[in-house]
Amino acid sequence: MSEKLSSKMAITLEDKYGAHNYHPLPVVLSKGKGAKVWDVEGKEYFDFLSAYSAVNQGHCHPKIVGAMIEQARILTLTSRAFYNDALGVYEEFITAYFGYDKVLPMNTGAEADETALKLCRRWAYDVKGIEADKAKIIVCADNFHGRTISIISMSTDPESRTGFGPYTPGFEIIPYNDLNALAKALEDPNTAGFLVEPIQGEAGVVVPDEGYLAKAFEMCKAKNVLFIADEVQTGIARTGKLLACDHEDVRPDILILGKALSGGAYPVSAVLADDEIMLTIKPGQHGSTFGGNPVAARVGIAALEVVKEEGLAERADKLGKLFRDEMKKIDSDMIELVRGKGLLNAIVIRPKGGKTAMDVCLKMAENGLLAKPTHDHIIRFAPPLVITEKQLMEAVGLIKQSVLSFG
Repeated sequence: MSEKLSSKMAITLEDKYGAHNYHPLPVVLSKGKGAKVWDVEGKEYFDFLSAYSAVNQGHCHPKIVGAMIEQARILTLTSRAFYNDALGVYEEFITAYFGYDKVLPMNTGAEADETALKLCRRWAYDVKGIEADKAKIIVCADNFHGRTISIISMSTDPESRTGFGPYTPGFEIIPYNDLNALAKALEDPNTAGFLVEPIQGEAGVVVPDEGYLAKAFEMCKAKNVLFIADEVQTGIARTGKLLACDHEDVRPDILILGKALSGGAYPVSAVLADDEIMLTIKPGQHGSTFGGNPVAARVGIAALEVVKEEGLAERADKLGKLFRDEMKKIDSDMIELVRGKGLLNAIVIRPKGGKTAMDVCLKMAENGLLAKPTHDHIIRFAPPLVITEKQLMEAVGLIKQSVLSFG
């Protein structure tokens, strides 16, 4: 369709021809640059979702887009049936960047989580010596690792899970941020791994107690259980460190990355581990036609270079503290709680006069700032990490104005 679409036309088309598996805010975006986006009518917004932290480096970062265009003009896809001249370079770069022996490249966060689950199980049988088909992986209540059949099998979210059974066995769900529950679950000798988000993003930016990750890692080591960190949303500088696990000096046995691994330019995910774990999977046992393609490889390198060159972790740490301080100053009984780390933050909304978190988000959109509710009463705020302090303060003003408009 070549003619200029209006917002109403675009929404109508999606509603008529697309599956109804999302419920977006009624905003139709057509352009992005840095921390801002524009709708089809030209209205400007601050983006405070960053495509669920995929756009940490900002919209359409010139270095990342440049790398993508340059490679796309030469060679886009070979499949893994052949070698290509980009993948090995990327693999050397990313393993050195994060400090692991090997990487297994995939495309989406959910694929990377599935990869980690397979690696963990294979390690359990080949290295730890657990009896075939008996391996158990511990996960946390209120987790979000994606929406594949196996991943929803370990979910406690009725919306994601209900109506899609039968479910994949082999998971034990324990409360998040509960070391006693973890200790009890680890007593089972068939336990192979503990899969955890360092901060639960989709649950509403739930930050565990200080020391939780370090102690959980120590407990896993004592029982010869793999500590698996899903850093798809929390990784790549979002929380004020390169990885959220870095806040407690934890080096996961298996590290899962995605989203900002491409700066939002291309689907790129990765699983990193050392040889003892990674080499348990042999040729033909796992893979992806697009995983590790030349465009993804060049984009991944550029995206990670931007993070260090522009000091995005340090910026997220500094601006995140400022943001939380400013949110706590808002004099409204609608704001029940402010929490977060780096530039991954949330406010818990207390409904007022029938108005909910969605109403606040709609008002913010009207005022020029985009954010999205999660679990009806929580608003997550995660702007691109390239946002300036001046822009952040301008955005804070819009949030305050929107919340205070409800009295």
